[in-house]
Amino acid sequence: MLIRRVWTRAERTIVLQGFFGRLTIAIEPLICGIVFLALTLGMIFNKNKEIIVLAPIFGLGVVCFSIYAIAVMMAPVRALFHTMGPIFIVDGYVRYRGRDERSERDSNGYIAVLTEDKRVACEWPTLGEMELPLYTRAALCEFSEYGGVHKIDGRSTGVLPDRVASLGVGGLTRAREYRDL
Repeated sequence: MLIRRVWTRAERTIVLQGFFGRLTIAIEPLICGIVFLALTLGMIFNKNKEIIVLAPIFGLGVVCFSIYAIAVMMAPVRALFHTMGPIFIVDGYVRYRGRDERSERDSNGYIAVLTEDKRVACEWPTLGEMELPLYTRAALCEFSEYGGVHKIDGRSTGVLPDRVASLGVGGLTRAREYRDL
């Protein structure tokens, strides 16, 4: 049994800001898909039947733009959905370890939260250039299964930043700041 808590209003607001920032990006392919749909329907229902040969090309555009809009929104919708689940609190250990044979190509290892009896509560792959050494230390951790480790000993890991810039502008700069901690 792990201690769990609900997401605070501030934490959920950050995820919502990320969702709406990504939604502003998804509006472009959505609008393009609507325009291509109008063009496709206009060609199909046009009295000049010679132009109907172009309808499949624009129809393919509708499908491609729709798939792109959905792909852009999948991660933020999933993150928003996961804010309905708990954040777990473990007074145990945090463990870093290197890659193994099942690791993805761009992964440099794994981070795990261990319980007080050193059982794995949850583990996530990490990204980076440098191979992670095997290292375990005692820590008070807050994590969510989808998001990863939010805090270690009360300090934010950057997985859920303290704030998000409007529409995500400037997010890369803040990511670099967390990386340098």
